[in-house]
Amino acid sequence: MYERSVLINFIISVFFVTKCVSDKDSVTFSFKEYQYKDSAKNEMIFREFETACEQSSACNQMNGLSRTRCVRECVSPSCYRELYITDPLEEGEIDVRLNSFKGCFIQRSGRTRN
Repeated sequence: MYERSVLINFIISVFFVTKCVSDKDSVTFSFKEYQYKDSAKNEMIFREFETACEQSSACNQMNGLSRTRCVRECVSPSCYRELYITDPLEEGEIDVRLNSFKGCFIQRSGRTRN
């Protein structure tokens, strides 16, 4: 009888864990999207700003995720606020917002998208 009770509790626990994980996985991530044309010119412009920010006194002593956040905010504070401030980039997260960030940056910098 005791073993059956333990088995039933185990099965119920597995069900709830599975349910919680599957519900969590179904959450939709949304953010404002900006068009970004992946051209050599746009990459060069973005990389120029990114490099300057990486070398800035504000960001150059940081490492890892803190440095990435600092550099993005330095490159374009307004785009950073719009895309990252309410849901900051997390350790290990694949940054699906990066192309949108680059598009925002190119658009607001007034550079062409050729």
